[in-house]
Amino acid sequence: MLATGALAAAPAQAATAPSIVAKGGYVMNNSTAKTLYTKAADTKRSTGSTTKIMTAKVVLAQSNLNLDKKVTIQKAYSDYVVANNASQAHLIVGDKVTVRQLLYGLMLPSGCDAAYALADTYGSGSTRAARVKSFIGKMNKAATDLGLRNTKFDSFDGIGSGNNYSTPRDLTKIASSALKNSTFRTIVKTKKYTAKTITKTGSTRTMAAWTNTNGLLSSYSGTIGVKTGSGPEAKYCLVFAATRNGKTIVGTVLASTSIAQREADAKKLLNYGFATAG
Repeated sequence: MLATGALAAAPAQAATAPSIVAKGGYVMNNSTAKTLYTKAADTKRSTGSTTKIMTAKVVLAQSNLNLDKKVTIQKAYSDYVVANNASQAHLIVGDKVTVRQLLYGLMLPSGCDAAYALADTYGSGSTRAARVKSFIGKMNKAATDLGLRNTKFDSFDGIGSGNNYSTPRDLTKIASSALKNSTFRTIVKTKKYTAKTITKTGSTRTMAAWTNTNGLLSSYSGTIGVKTGSGPEAKYCLVFAATRNGKTIVGTVLASTSIAQREADAKKLLNYGFATAG
């Protein structure tokens, strides 16, 4: 009997914490918030476009939010992505785009033009600069409200001026909170989305399809999100979540070495998370 008991217990002990290339990593059980893995989990790092998780969260938290509200694309948004050589949704100046479409443009192709449009729309103030500042203030308040002490935003998209940072643990908590919103969940698990916008002349424009930059959606069974990020300082980041057998694991890798490597790191952490979640 004793031998049988020992053998039965063996699988639970079999999961060895993986080694990842990313400089930081964190994994938790989404339903219990129990920590399952840490690697420099509280070290502040540049987050790249994983910042946009909070951008979406702030928009979706607006009272009386109308996802069908139309936003007119301004030249400033287009100029901004060109000047920063930033990832974009290729929004066209003068087009009317719904808030829902902007959220897809934000989270799938990681459009910094969509991020700018949302910040300009949901910040308050009489000038664009004031509205953007106000929106970033809302992002920071949301981080404070979640009890995050190692997160600071100075941009709406991750292209900051050196004061935009978070940690694997904090980003995972932001994602876990955002995933409570059904619209957010629907968007971040979508592989491809085609927006139909309204042009200046009132005709309908069918945009080129936006493809989700999160490769796990196609390569890891059960993936439900969340967001990629990259940059000269951030390197390659990925906030990820997957559900298998009724369990949802959510986590983050920061400063990995390539797109392929951040996905490999994330898969290792997801496998370990599911093996140890109990």
